[in-house]
Amino acid sequence: MSKDQPTATPLRREFLTGAAAAAGGAATLGFPMIAKAQAPIVIKMQGAWSATDIFNDFAMEFVQRVNDMSGGRLKVDYLVGGAVVKPFEVTDAVSKGVLDAGHTVPVYWYGKSKVASLFGSGPINGMDAFQTLSWIYRGGGLDLYNELLKKLDLNYVGFFAMPMPTQPLGWFKKPVTDAKQLKGLKYRTVGLAADLFQEMGSKVTQLPGGEIIPALERGVIDAFEFNNPTSDMRFGAADVIKNYEMGSFHQAMEFFEIVINKKKWDSMPKDLQAIWRHGVEATSQSNYWTAMANYPKDLRKLIDKDKVNVIRTPKSVFQEQLKAWDVLTKRLSDADPFFKRVVESQRAWAKDVCYYWFLNDAEYKMGYEHVFKTKLPA
Repeated sequence: MSKDQPTATPLRREFLTGAAAAAGGAATLGFPMIAKAQAPIVIKMQGAWSATDIFNDFAMEFVQRVNDMSGGRLKVDYLVGGAVVKPFEVTDAVSKGVLDAGHTVPVYWYGKSKVASLFGSGPINGMDAFQTLSWIYRGGGLDLYNELLKKLDLNYVGFFAMPMPTQPLGWFKKPVTDAKQLKGLKYRTVGLAADLFQEMGSKVTQLPGGEIIPALERGVIDAFEFNNPTSDMRFGAADVIKNYEMGSFHQAMEFFEIVINKKKWDSMPKDLQAIWRHGVEATSQSNYWTAMANYPKDLRKLIDKDKVNVIRTPKSVFQEQLKAWDVLTKRLSDADPFFKRVVESQRAWAKDVCYYWFLNDAEYKMGYEHVFKTKLPA
């Protein structure tokens, strides 16, 4: 130090020493805290879908929204169906902690309880997917779902997204013009729809989407449904079969089930739980928009490019499905009081919701026919 430089006073020396110590303490104590805050919570999630299925695109919309909104604090690491477990095994894997989370549908685990299908497809009561999703989130459905998880010792938290449009009756070697043609038919579907078609006399095989075409080519099945024109087009349905029938009561509504291991969920901060929960809601609408941007366009491709014979399912099939649902619903309700409780809860919600909807809904079909001068099938 130069002799010309003033020396620090005792008070100034005390302040500088304290400040340096404080800075050193902050550096020592603060650095691990900063490092911890920067390390994201990683969620290992698997879907039940192949990489090319639009359902995989829907799952990625959820992943993107959660990752973006969390600002790097939460990272959902997504894997396609089969990467760790088979599609029908996703919920078990999440429950056991083999996976942290899954993107699936309830009908894929209805083998544990037929009630599961009521949260993804089930007896017709007038509600479409949007109205049934309102029952889940505002009509007591979610409480019943959580009660079911507890009964089955499934250790996860579940959310529902994407009110799916009505699923086609499916793909057939010969057009189905009468419900009698379904008797003896080797048909692929899943969930309670399997029970429904068995009630109608079909021989049902339950398969994930990726196994449908190989099963058709081997003769294991003669006909099938999956979900929508885009998925069906992408896995090559039109290459092996040419009759596609639109409309059915077998799965008139369905949703994705986004599940996360309960221990993992409980360990997440409340704000990240909120991002996950609201991410499901945002994805639900986004998925529907994406569906509308693809399903109609790909249906047109099936007709124009692939020369698929696309027709409306005849009313006789709808009528026989309703009769079969009556028989099946009574049988399952008589056998399982919990099944009956869920059905009655749905019907109580549907009674007023659908009354309002049908009384108030515009004649959209009439409007379409007027503008486009096209008579649609009855």
